Amino acid sequence: MLLQLSFVASAIALVSLLSATETAASVVHYPPSSTNINNFTFALNGSGAPGIFTSSTTPNKAYGEYNWCNMPHVRTQEYKTPSRDFNLEYVEVIQRHHKRTPYASNTFFKEDVSWSCVGQGPLNGLKSASGPGADVTDIQASRLGKPQPILSTPGPRKLGQVSCQFPQITEEGLEDSITHGKDLRAVYASRLGLSSRLDASTSKFRVTNNQITSQVASGLVKGLFPGSSGIEVLIEAPSFDSLEPTLSCNTANQLKTAITTGSQTWNDHLTAAADLYAKLDGISGTASMDSAGWHSSFDHYYDNMSAKQCHGKTLPCDLNSTSSCVTQDIFRDAPESAQYSALRYGAWVLELQGHLQDKISGQSKMKYFHNIAHDGSVAPLLGFLQISNMVWPGMGSEIAFELYSKSGSPHPKRDSSQSRPTSGAKSFFLRVLWGGQPMETSTPLGTLDMIPIADFFSYVESMTGSGSDLYAACNQ
Repeated sequence: MLLQLSFVASAIALVSLLSATETAASVVHYPPSSTNINNFTFALNGSGAPGIFTSSTTPNKAYGEYNWCNMPHVRTQEYKTPSRDFNLEYVEVIQRHHKRTPYASNTFFKEDVSWSCVGQGPLNGLKSASGPGADVTDIQASRLGKPQPILSTPGPRKLGQVSCQFPQITEEGLEDSITHGKDLRAVYASRLGLSSRLDASTSKFRVTNNQITSQVASGLVKGLFPGSSGIEVLIEAPSFDSLEPTLSCNTANQLKTAITTGSQTWNDHLTAAADLYAKLDGISGTASMDSAGWHSSFDHYYDNMSAKQCHGKTLPCDLNSTSSCVTQDIFRDAPESAQYSALRYGAWVLELQGHLQDKISGQSKMKYFHNIAHDGSVAPLLGFLQISNMVWPGMGSEIAFELYSKSGSPHPKRDSSQSRPTSGAKSFFLRVLWGGQPMETSTPLGTLDMIPIADFFSYVESMTGSGSDLYAACNQ
């Protein structure tokens, strides 16, 4: 399916207008639950993997279990419909892309695994609004099928026999995207009144500047709006994209340094994993004094080997996946993580709040909005919401925000511009689904299941303040 990109307005200008309040943020960190997932000693020395890491398929009886290759999402089998007192008004979904090849920077210096993408690959081209250029031929890219040296520091790196791009969504990842879209359609099409063809006045898709999100969109739209072709998706300019996110925030960068390289806890976990790093270095050809980030976290190694496992490829060693997943868990435990998440992903949350406010006030006809992003998007959003059981967001990880109305409810709704309680015939409630089920948080909001929208807006305000407050906090 051909996707046409359309740029959206500046996120920095937008967040400055979303709220008229002048109250600065007062972020409070609520620690996650203590489990084996965020116990580094168990992660390094325990046995077994906490979920599925080798297949996109999760048995129906186990659906909801962590599956790195294809995370659980909203689907009819597990979906719980609220009572008839509630009417679904609007849904906004954000998800990580589906499974892919590794990033080129995460391939080993001694790489001998083949990746074949013959007959498949990204579509490229250009389309005019009218004239001869409005009906042109799609171009599909495929790499030369021979070893490709990739210059890097250190390097060079050789990839073996390949015809894929690094990264690109694989054929299996595209199939997962189509199924994901079909599952969402089965739940929301009838509840929201969505037709088989995408109506841009009521439904929108947004991607990042990384092409793999557009690749997922091509499959997702096929499943969710099967009668559509050649649709337009929204994309932000690369220098200030709130979805990826790429917005500049010096304060967030400083907090990340404090949480990682500046933290004794972080350095202790690297020291404890020194023997494992040494074994992996010997197999991959990575220098022990590498300066490209291979020893600052397990991200490089995990990205490489988890991609192979998800596609049924052999591994160069017998690595227990639990030890590879530790980085994001420590991130959520750090006391500074809530403030980091608020700064890093607050702009997107304020945009979400704006969408909800516009729907409540009647200014928007939008029914469905879908964002396709990355683990670096979903992880800080989980941190912002302060989920009680933090995990590394796997492929296809999904958070769905459902806005409901209820007539004659004692709970007041909020004015869309001032976010202050007002009287009205309808009240509004929010349900947030993680993996298809109401999200459990460590905050006083508890489980995000039909909470008054005013409570959610108050929480967002406590995390970000106004848009201008957020901007000032990032550049102080």
